[in-house]
Amino acid sequence: MKLYIAEKPSLGRAIAAALPKPHNKKEGYIELGNGDCVTWCIGHLLEQAEPDDYDAAYKKWQLQHLPIIPAQWQLKAKSKTRKQLSLVKKLIKQASQLVHAGDPDREGQLLVDEVISQANISAAKKQSIQRLLISDLNLPAVKKALSQLRANADFIPLSVSALARSRADWLFGMNLTRAYTLAGQKGGYQGVLSVGRVQTPVLGLVVARDKEINEFVSKPFYEVEALMRTQNQQGFTLKWQPSEACQPYQDDQGRVLVKALADNVISRITGQQGTVTDVKRAEKKEQVALPYNLSALQIDAAKRFGLAAKVVLDTCQSLYEKHTLITYPRSDNRYLPNDHFSQAKNIIDSVVANGVFTQEQLSTVNTTKKVRCFNDTKVAAHHAIVPTNKKTSAQLTSTERQIYELICRQYVMQFMPAYRYNQTDVEVDIAGGKFTTKAKEEIELGYKVLLPKKEDKEVQALPTLVVGEQVLCEDARRLDKNTTPPAHFTDATILSAMTAISRYVKDKDIRKVLRETDGLGTEATRASIIELLFKRGFLARNGKSIIATDAGVALINALPETLSTPDMTAHWEMALAQIAEKQLKYEDFMQPLLGQLGSLIEEAKTCDSRQFAHIKSQVKRKFKGARRKSPRPKSTKASV
Repeated sequence: MKLYIAEKPSLGRAIAAALPKPHNKKEGYIELGNGDCVTWCIGHLLEQAEPDDYDAAYKKWQLQHLPIIPAQWQLKAKSKTRKQLSLVKKLIKQASQLVHAGDPDREGQLLVDEVISQANISAAKKQSIQRLLISDLNLPAVKKALSQLRANADFIPLSVSALARSRADWLFGMNLTRAYTLAGQKGGYQGVLSVGRVQTPVLGLVVARDKEINEFVSKPFYEVEALMRTQNQQGFTLKWQPSEACQPYQDDQGRVLVKALADNVISRITGQQGTVTDVKRAEKKEQVALPYNLSALQIDAAKRFGLAAKVVLDTCQSLYEKHTLITYPRSDNRYLPNDHFSQAKNIIDSVVANGVFTQEQLSTVNTTKKVRCFNDTKVAAHHAIVPTNKKTSAQLTSTERQIYELICRQYVMQFMPAYRYNQTDVEVDIAGGKFTTKAKEEIELGYKVLLPKKEDKEVQALPTLVVGEQVLCEDARRLDKNTTPPAHFTDATILSAMTAISRYVKDKDIRKVLRETDGLGTEATRASIIELLFKRGFLARNGKSIIATDAGVALINALPETLSTPDMTAHWEMALAQIAEKQLKYEDFMQPLLGQLGSLIEEAKTCDSRQFAHIKSQVKRKFKGARRKSPRPKSTKASV
């Protein structure tokens, strides 16, 4: 009997639909017409054991127990899915051939691998396990994936990476949460002060931004605008560009801080002739951004519709599992395999049939020309999130419709012409001073016909100018402006910060080696991390703004910088990626962490607990005393 083990029931049903009939639906699995079976996990069926599972003494939270480091790591059945775990293990033992059908990411790889490991099968049977990679639940895509099975052994490094992440997060989360909760209790705080390898630096970003805003002192600065006229009476404006001689009167961003300097420029140029010293004209093209990965989709959905990251992820899961209208959503990749190119026309036909666009709107779409998003060398375990070729009459919720249309639009735009425009840059010398402007003239909207129209107020229409031409400065004016503080984080900008974390990393050496794809958390966990901080009462919303609560600020102030800044976890994410790519060993990642953990526990024991006095927990569930069990998330996916 061949046994297919899916990550979730919806995936299991999709696999069974592509396999021999008739089907006999049993409790927890489907028996196929040829005697093979399809079963499923329900996410993680196993979870990391609690500290008190290793030693009953750990039920009581005490500093002298820390750090708790398991000598032999244990997993235990999740109580809600214990019955399914028993069934899957029974089927694994009965099967002669296993097919791993977890989601195509490191957590999907681990959660099926660990169930198989629990079943204690022979080494030969384990070596023969095949891997099924599915990113589209529609029948043709599933059938194609079934014809391209690979050896599961090829994906062991991905599983080891997930295991290292899970254990490292447990060590830091369990130990440091206990340490700082006890410190908070000593200072009078009656709540759990959870510390996590990813959640805490994210909170640190918000606290740092709030502090920067609160301490910001606005300063005036000045610009000069020259009102010009050509000899044939055509008007236009120029902006003064201060010379090096003005640097003593400027801030580090080149803004002029002395009003008298701006006034002096105005008096010197008003009524004077200027000479056009440079005119550059060039046709420019703007290519469409690649199809979405999850973070890019969440950022756009937050900007466009004000949707929280968790809402977008949950909506994507529904579009993927329930409606089969999009491909696998927890993707970190923005490219597509070359063989997807042949599906483009059918997919776009389905997008039109589903009422997203009309044929008239897509008159410039060309699906015969392969575009840059199709690139096998850029695709790993995942590919970009795109629509499927399914035509549907199902009623989508308003949020499902919004997200589906965003995904469709980003895909369809790949096959439309680039946005083309002419840009003219002009430089004029007036009384020895440099003044510039630019103009933009659209040639072809291209893919931008599908985007909301944005008015560019900064760009003016310019008369035709040539080098050496004389132009008159009829008048000049001073523009009085004030520096503004940075904006509070929003759902869109906090996700942007998490996905491009190198901007916030202080250590220059770490920043140098971080890749564009290195970030805080993963595509699958970022939304839950943000939501967890709200649930724990460390973050709050003020309209669209995300701000830190008093409890969140107090926790960050109590922590060493190592835990409250992204440097350490950015380095971890980079190392975990190296494990997945067979460039780093598990032991070389874990061993240094143990020494670092011991040092951090010692710092926690000596932190000033007085700063927690008078701060109330903003969550309903209060800390009852030292005998409280350590808090744990619903799955190891969220234990960061």
